Amino acid sequence: MELNLPDEAATVRLGAALADSLPDLRGASLLLALQGDLGTGKTTLARGLLRALGVEGAIRSPTFTLVEPYETRAGTIHHLDLYRLQGAQAELDAIGYRDYRGMPGLVIVEWPERGAAALGVADLSITIEHQALGRRLCIEAATDAGQAWQGALRYERI
Repeated sequence: MELNLPDEAATVRLGAALADSLPDLRGASLLLALQGDLGTGKTTLARGLLRALGVEGAIRSPTFTLVEPYETRAGTIHHLDLYRLQGAQAELDAIGYRDYRGMPGLVIVEWPERGAAALGVADLSITIEHQALGRRLCIEAATDAGQAWQGALRYERI
């Protein structure tokens, strides 16, 4: 699925649409991979999803903390930023990645390419690219859960 988003507000709306279509997290562990260059809107998209799930207060990029946990009405969400990591399994273990993936909830990973194969297969991957006006997104599902999530996604261009 490809989308063209004209501005930041559209990126936030897509995050809300992802939240609205999110599968039940009570018995599932899902991985959402957000790829793109600096400034493409990965954190903005994650923020839109988290806000739509009731998170209040500051929602920051976890560039320096590496992990930001959130309790939402849908369940636990861990937001990771791997920009500063080299991708070794030991680094992911040190920040608790296996634990997050082993419990019900959603793990959002920015810069998943830095985690390489150690991350495993993302249920849903979103690649964001700059384009002349706004952003171009490519959404791909790699698992049954990811396909169900993508199939339920309804994004209205307003």
